Amino acid sequence: VFDWTFVTHYAPFFVNGAAMTLFISVFGIVLSIVVGLICASIEIARIPVLKQIVRVYIELSRNTPLLVQLYFLYFGLPKLGVVWSAEQCAIVGLGFLGGSYMAEAMRGGLETIPTVQRESAYVLGLSQWQTLSRVVIPQAISTSIPGIVANVIFLIKESSVVSAIALADVMYMAKDLIGMYYNTYESLLMLVVAYLVILLPISLFGTWLERRFDYERR
Repeated sequence: VFDWTFVTHYAPFFVNGAAMTLFISVFGIVLSIVVGLICASIEIARIPVLKQIVRVYIELSRNTPLLVQLYFLYFGLPKLGVVWSAEQCAIVGLGFLGGSYMAEAMRGGLETIPTVQRESAYVLGLSQWQTLSRVVIPQAISTSIPGIVANVIFLIKESSVVSAIALADVMYMAKDLIGMYYNTYESLLMLVVAYLVILLPISLFGTWLERRFDYERR
């Protein structure tokens, strides 16, 4: 029999878990956007050595699980004398993983900008940085919006593995309650609701944002 009393009693725990999920996700996503923008700019600018370093980073990040990256940060770095909190490891891990996906999405957007626009900006006296920041990047962002939103949702869902380093996110709460009380259905229902409350507004906002940019481009 489904126990609604259990749900109402432990729902506040999932609210706290959702707050932790949002905390690490927001900072991890901001970090991933910054890393992605830097990497995409380096690739477009074709800076010799840095471009190869960026490609190695992207391949390494995208072809290793986030869980392995978190274990390296949380358990491996202390062996090298670097000790970070679980929150810091989660944020850096999400930023490291997300940066590669954001870089690919942004690079795709940057490559859609015609070369003639860059050349025209140079003729008008703009530097390479001014051309990127004032001409190329604003247009590229509008093209990259679908990929960026998809990556944001992907990273929030990937944050579920941070429970492996003892972070009390929503997944941690669900596993903890199932392990203690065996109320599997009730715990999973609260878990699903928590992720829906977080992700559904982001998905709807992303759809609205994409349509808005499409309308402005027309």
